[in-house]
Amino acid sequence: MKKSLFLLLGLALTGYAQTPQPLKLWYTKPAEYFEEALVLGNGKQGATVFGGTKTDKIFLNDITLWSGEPMNTRMNPEAYKHLPAVREALKNENYRAADSLVRKIQGKFSESYAPLGTLYLDFDHENARNYYRDLSLDQATAHVSYETQGHQIKREYFVSHPDKVFVIHLTSSAKGTLAFRIRFDSKLKYAIHSSVNHLHANGTAPVRADPNYIRKKDNPIQFRPDQGTRFSTDVLIQSADGSVTRTDSTLSFSGGTEAVVLVSLATSFNGFDKSPSKEGLNDDLIAQKQLEAASQVPLTQLKSRHKADYQKFYQRVSLNLGGPQATDIPTDERLRRYATGAKDPYLETLYFQFGRYLLISSSRTPGVPANLQGLWNPHIQPPWSSNYTMNINAEENYWLAENTNLPEMHQSFLGFLDNLEKTGRVTAQTFYNMPGWVCHHNSDIWAMTNPVGDFGNGEPSWANWPMGAAWASTHLWEHYQFTQDLPFLRTKAYPIMKGAAEFCLAFMVPDAKGRLMTSPSTSPENKFLTSAGYVGQTSYGGTADIAMIRELFLDVLAAEKVLKNDQLFASKIQEALGRLLPYQIGVAGNLQEWYFDWKDEDPKHRHQSHLYGLYPGNHVSVAETPSIAAAARKTLEIKGDETTGWSKGWRINLWARLQDGDHAYKMYRELLKYVEPDGVKVNYQRGGGTYPNLFDAHPPFQIDGNFGGAAAVAEMLVQSTTDQVVLLPALPAAWDSGSVSGLKTRGGYTLSMQWVKGKVVKYTLTRPGGGKPKVRVNGVWK
Repeated sequence: MKKSLFLLLGLALTGYAQTPQPLKLWYTKPAEYFEEALVLGNGKQGATVFGGTKTDKIFLNDITLWSGEPMNTRMNPEAYKHLPAVREALKNENYRAADSLVRKIQGKFSESYAPLGTLYLDFDHENARNYYRDLSLDQATAHVSYETQGHQIKREYFVSHPDKVFVIHLTSSAKGTLAFRIRFDSKLKYAIHSSVNHLHANGTAPVRADPNYIRKKDNPIQFRPDQGTRFSTDVLIQSADGSVTRTDSTLSFSGGTEAVVLVSLATSFNGFDKSPSKEGLNDDLIAQKQLEAASQVPLTQLKSRHKADYQKFYQRVSLNLGGPQATDIPTDERLRRYATGAKDPYLETLYFQFGRYLLISSSRTPGVPANLQGLWNPHIQPPWSSNYTMNINAEENYWLAENTNLPEMHQSFLGFLDNLEKTGRVTAQTFYNMPGWVCHHNSDIWAMTNPVGDFGNGEPSWANWPMGAAWASTHLWEHYQFTQDLPFLRTKAYPIMKGAAEFCLAFMVPDAKGRLMTSPSTSPENKFLTSAGYVGQTSYGGTADIAMIRELFLDVLAAEKVLKNDQLFASKIQEALGRLLPYQIGVAGNLQEWYFDWKDEDPKHRHQSHLYGLYPGNHVSVAETPSIAAAARKTLEIKGDETTGWSKGWRINLWARLQDGDHAYKMYRELLKYVEPDGVKVNYQRGGGTYPNLFDAHPPFQIDGNFGGAAAVAEMLVQSTTDQVVLLPALPAAWDSGSVSGLKTRGGYTLSMQWVKGKVVKYTLTRPGGGKPKVRVNGVWK
């Protein structure tokens, strides 16, 4: 292709892409199940709208409402004394003993994310016709409309970040015919009362909510009157016509044509280390003030503020994957058609942008990131506590933050790491007698970092995994690479990265050949089969550990090279890096997961943690480490493609890094496999997919698959280092022609490009202050 076909760096994007179609989810009937409902959020407050005609059920959430109080970081103060015995058992290859002894190095389970309550709008609408509901991704607004009794009812919903309220706008086409009743309920302890046009609910979350997979004889949900996080909900009906009547627990509106319902939520959460009951915020006052302030703002202004705030993030990225862009097919029907093999680039684009929508909607609270269910949870014992699962899921939530141009949303997670570092230093001391900080399998809003397992009841394969800090800390360097924010690197990122590296340095021991490795070591949630036939969980020198440590050490060295402020520590890291246990290739050509070439108990296990260096790490690549990349590919081939939702999201990114766009696309299609709503029912055998409302079916719902899948689309279109950018590294044949604008690359560049018949025909890479990376275009470096 002639050089004249390319736009040079810095040229304008005039005429780049077709005008993007409005992106929306839409349906022809109300939701019956959670997995059909439409979700809204402002990064802290969330609403799940069912859109019924007789009763509109709306789940309410606040991302700071969790069970529990700040944890006792010294819950097992002498746990470290058991570490030598575990290491001795491993030295003697006694894996059964190690599996037993390591349970003594465990602490409490995490707390659970709590549902705030349910708002009900009761109507008298029978035999509704021409029903329609949608969620506009372009405006972060949901709509419901239908005809009943000779007139049309319309409802509009949004959750405003600027005005901190959930807004419901109701209208009737016939004057004086709008009527409804509002009531509130909660699975938590609460009380409710009314005042003129207002409904007030106040309550408290449990002080303890055991994980849903724990079976104990005593009550798994415990409330105490003097402990736990408080919440307040204030509801107001506004209308220029009609009248409002009330009981102690309801508001009723009648005789009107138009009404606005404002809902304000607040909790007493005041930080991970402050008791919400004794040192908490005044949630009642906060909820009242939010409602009072919003009530003074006209509806048109509430809507315009909300739209402007949301779109400044959402509109940064536009994607067109070519082909038919029909919008006249309901989303659930689209999914069913897609599962039969139908082409639908609109649906593929919709899923990508839905991931970005979800992150904007669930991750704008300082120090409180999106959890396993993002922001939307109706269960008092949600799946896996709806916590922060640090061995993949919490991190996968943020894989799309930087490359899809949402670095502000990343801040919730990066700020959370600051909290983890503080508790993690105590955990490093009490559980290992080591410096630095450490984090394990699970965490929660209280920044829990201890090994979980209820003091000995957890399986070591997940309970005792100690690499959470190493993995999560790499997000700090990622944020710097994409933003080039030097003050952030100096004051926030590097100290946390260094602390995680300090623990890793202390935790590693030499093997018989003097190579540094971890002991004890687990590979998240997987088990090995020794030559003697023992199914074990605890070993030494696991590949996943070494991969995460290697990535962290490389990041620390790169950061120090920028900052030039810690040469002595950098020398220690460099020396240790040279002694790390190398990758090993098994007899089957796969990348070994264990120190020895053992088989997995489950060869198709959903986790692939030992492939971390390929993705989300960056030190394994087809170009730089071809033999290791080939072994990673063999591992994926052995595992197969059928797996859970979040795991499929991860594997799509891995195939993209292997530059196999068609295989990545095959799995992207599988990620969008239609799954019928089924509530909370775990069935790993069925594998992952997508529910009617585009939620990821782990199953049950976990939001990480949504985020991982969206990140993978960007990964297929562009890959980068700080000074090199590869365009269309894993473009599938199905996306033969298309365009994208606004993606970010490492080095701080913003990419826009157009491709035709698999070839880039136009592109720009720009950044404030200029600069020009090396770019690979259509296989040629420029």
